[in-house]
Amino acid sequence: MVISNKPLNLFLAIVILTMPFLGFSNAEKDSLTVEKHAAEAGHAATEHKVEGAVKTKDAVNAYIEHHLQDSYDFNFFSDGEKGVHYGFSLPIILWDNGLKVFSSSQFHNDKEVANVDGTFYKLHHGKIYVSDAEGSLALDGHDHPTNVKPLDFSITKNVVSMLFAAFLVFFMFTSLAKAYKKNGGLPSGFGRVLEPLIIFIRDEIAIPNIGEKKYRKFMGYLLTVFFFIWILNLLGMTPLGINVTGNIAVTVCLALFTFLITQFSANKDYWKHIFWMPGVPVPMKIILMPIELLGTLTKPFALLIRLFANITAGHVVIMSLIAMIFVGKNLASDMPISIGLTLFISIIEILVAFLQAFIFTMLSSLFIGMAVQDHDHDDHH
Repeated sequence: MVISNKPLNLFLAIVILTMPFLGFSNAEKDSLTVEKHAAEAGHAATEHKVEGAVKTKDAVNAYIEHHLQDSYDFNFFSDGEKGVHYGFSLPIILWDNGLKVFSSSQFHNDKEVANVDGTFYKLHHGKIYVSDAEGSLALDGHDHPTNVKPLDFSITKNVVSMLFAAFLVFFMFTSLAKAYKKNGGLPSGFGRVLEPLIIFIRDEIAIPNIGEKKYRKFMGYLLTVFFFIWILNLLGMTPLGINVTGNIAVTVCLALFTFLITQFSANKDYWKHIFWMPGVPVPMKIILMPIELLGTLTKPFALLIRLFANITAGHVVIMSLIAMIFVGKNLASDMPISIGLTLFISIIEILVAFLQAFIFTMLSSLFIGMAVQDHDHDDHH
């Protein structure tokens, strides 16, 4: 098996160019320091705190909603009684009449307002708005801020996770490619674990769905998307609880890649079956044409919703089971049940992490195969 290094080297160059922002924006005091700011778990979590702890259903729901969202910093653990959070900040990169780069730790004050070169920015429900020194926001009838929002290119928690997953994929496959070159096509070390997975994707996903003649062209994408999603899903199972593939924007981008590859790789038979299906009466062709055209959009939509819904549901279930300990009144009986069910669901989630990566890759190869396969129209005549 031959693995090309050119796309991976290009990606590494992009990563290297991005990494200086991490060091430039974070001051030395931001690294693994105590951040004394309230957890932005919504107004419900704040209003329903009992002696600093989240103990009501509304507060738990708000806390779970906050957990599922992206963040401008990493929070390893918290002291709910004291309102102290342990973690480190990430860089904020804004375009507002010029480039503004600063650390998210500037938001960690009583007013949650950052002063950058005389311009004040307010962090409100995970979004950054232009404000004043007092952190005032103008709200519309639906309590949505009407303040100007600068273009946000910040390195958030999800972005860091994706960079880390991309680096792992790059490292694993370049190491495997070097091992193949050095050992005459034989893997070594961790490559012996990777090779069965690569062969599995090739023999059970790519070749059956795309065809033996054309599968090699798309193997790079299928391998990348499989390992990328799998690693991100596993990261979400760590105590950090990073919900990357449970972010609808991420799944939309992944599905968009599959959609673009499918459409730009499609042959004339694919488009003929969409706009003027052979072997069908003309009135039916006119009726089927918009349906088939809509089908080109529903396929990637099914990809993004399936991945997003399954991963998000897993996080919600696990956190809900853990919350039973705090919401329940009988600690002695609720804790063993909650911990037991949480461990059981966590084991299932490890399987789901692999299964969702497999399903996304399999359906992507199926859609690509439908677009590139050669059709035989002899049966229509």
